[in-house]
Amino acid sequence: MIGAIARDIIGSVFEARPTKANRLPLFHPFCRITDDSVLTIAVAQAIMTDGDYRRWVWEIGRRYFNAGYGGTFIRWLRSSNPEPYNSWGNGAAMRVSPVGWAFESLDEVLSEAARTAEISHNHPEGIKGAQAVALAVFLARTTRNKALIAKEVTDRFGYDLYWIVESIRPSYDFDVSCQGTVPEAVVSFLESDSYEDAVRNAISLGGDSDTLACITGAIAEAYYGPVAQPIRDKVKECLTADLWSITERFICQYCPGDK
Repeated sequence: MIGAIARDIIGSVFEARPTKANRLPLFHPFCRITDDSVLTIAVAQAIMTDGDYRRWVWEIGRRYFNAGYGGTFIRWLRSSNPEPYNSWGNGAAMRVSPVGWAFESLDEVLSEAARTAEISHNHPEGIKGAQAVALAVFLARTTRNKALIAKEVTDRFGYDLYWIVESIRPSYDFDVSCQGTVPEAVVSFLESDSYEDAVRNAISLGGDSDTLACITGAIAEAYYGPVAQPIRDKVKECLTADLWSITERFICQYCPGDK
């Protein structure tokens, strides 16, 4: 949970100014939370309360209306009765990581991940992207087996994960689709040797940096363990009191090693 939010904050300054370098400071003076963090926390709140993903994504999203949402999702937030709009965007994948922490069977993880996506991103690619990320987080924390993660995500969702960051980086550009974000984020994790290395891999691709980093960070934290205290402290500093309260309660309930 902290890993996904921290990655979003780290990647926030590179979204408008992409970089292809992987040696970079973790926290820029102007880094901040974006829609990735806000909606990840909204999904966590739904899990801890009534399971109504639409309610909490809509309600918490509206509290932070200037978090950097896409135009269609802004219209979804403005609606008094928001309906799914057949999106295949990576918004479905960026917010789903709490599912991988909170549920204890593969079937539950896949089912709940689909539910988080379907409230807005009900295109098959949107649902697939959310399920792939939730599955990767679940397997990372329960098996600590990168080969198994790669095999399961590839076999179930058809993503090509058998390439390397250096081969992706030269031609990769800004891409807001699940199919153009999730495989690259997972590869950034698979090729890493630490949480921080995974962060730098994702940002160095030069695409939708905060979302790539948010997805990669969620998987990396589940695999490598709790993030370092300075990173946790920075997350707390960047979040508002209400967002930190939800985050802290979720960690206490579902991520006991990260207290």
